Amino acid sequence: MAHNPPGVLTDVVDGVGIVTLNRPEVRNALNAELRAGVPRALLDFDGRDDVHAMVLTGADPAFSAGIDLKELSFGVDGGSAQPTMHQGPFPPLTKPLIGAVNGVAVTGGFEYALGCDFLIASERARFADTHGRVGVMPGWGLTVHLAEAVGVRRARQLSFTGDYLDPETALLWGLVNEVVAHDDLLPRAIQIGRTIGELVPGAAANLKATYREVLDHPPGEAWAIEVARSNAWLASDYDRDRLAATREQIQRRGRDQI
Repeated sequence: MAHNPPGVLTDVVDGVGIVTLNRPEVRNALNAELRAGVPRALLDFDGRDDVHAMVLTGADPAFSAGIDLKELSFGVDGGSAQPTMHQGPFPPLTKPLIGAVNGVAVTGGFEYALGCDFLIASERARFADTHGRVGVMPGWGLTVHLAEAVGVRRARQLSFTGDYLDPETALLWGLVNEVVAHDDLLPRAIQIGRTIGELVPGAAANLKATYREVLDHPPGEAWAIEVARSNAWLASDYDRDRLAATREQIQRRGRDQI
């Protein structure tokens, strides 16, 4: 396991790697240490065979209040508050990343949340894009990911006003997948991560790569990409014997959820 700074906590529970932003005294503001440490911790989990999915969360009371403005105002880190990678705040990852939003996710913290594959929100979660009020511009993909999640008109409203979005509205708008009681947030995220771990080996990574690739192309090209990736998967060393062996288990799980 790579060495992490004090502001980044890591743990593994049932094959789920958990990364926690841990500067609660400043609402997990993203200083240079966190901006370097979080991607490094995620990459470490992404390369481990005993980790099947990852969860990103914050130490209460916040998910993250965004870039550390005190550090930014003093020019710490050479003004590198915004990364240059176009993928978002994190490097490309092969394993699903679940955002467990336990409190406010503001500006850069909002972008950290949007960098996850999907979000589970606590009843205490709040979301806001205050870039315009702070006087900085988004550079981690907010204008892309937020528009994908809630639609461009709602995204513009959030960015132009800087108003906060409550979790119930975030669920209605499609920003978050679920809203749960605060104490149930991390257990629920871990439960989902365990479920992901039950997939056929390599399936989650292939699905994630397909989603990432098709979203970069118009619909016609996206269909062709999906078909090509599907055919490549079936032509590979796909374990058909495993499918036959688990067929009843798969069907039983489906019946239990209907």
